[in-house]
Amino acid sequence: MSGQTMDRAAAGRFVEVWCANWRKVDIDAVVSHFAENAEMRSPLALKLTESPVVAGAENIRAYWQRAYGGIESADLKILNWSWDDTIARLTVWWQLGDSRASEFMDFDGAGRVVRSEAFYGK
Repeated sequence: MSGQTMDRAAAGRFVEVWCANWRKVDIDAVVSHFAENAEMRSPLALKLTESPVVAGAENIRAYWQRAYGGIESADLKILNWSWDDTIARLTVWWQLGDSRASEFMDFDGAGRVVRSEAFYGK
């Protein structure tokens, strides 16, 4: 996915790949879509790292390995997604078990995630 300009069609393909990678808990594949200087914000990051922001692709990889590395698969379901072409933002609504989340991802001109933020609920 990365290496191309994002538009609605590319965003739809990204959602499919992103979901498949998380279902396999293939953290390396998920992080491969992030720019080196990307930032990720999450309430879980705050709980595990004492900061809500994880900066840098390698730090994001290490954080996700710590948070999810012991899990072999996840029955992640995409509930919906939307693409905002004006600000190059993808928003994905997903469910895992009885937890629901919305997550947005901002993309650079090369189709790499530069910022993401997740919000969790029931």
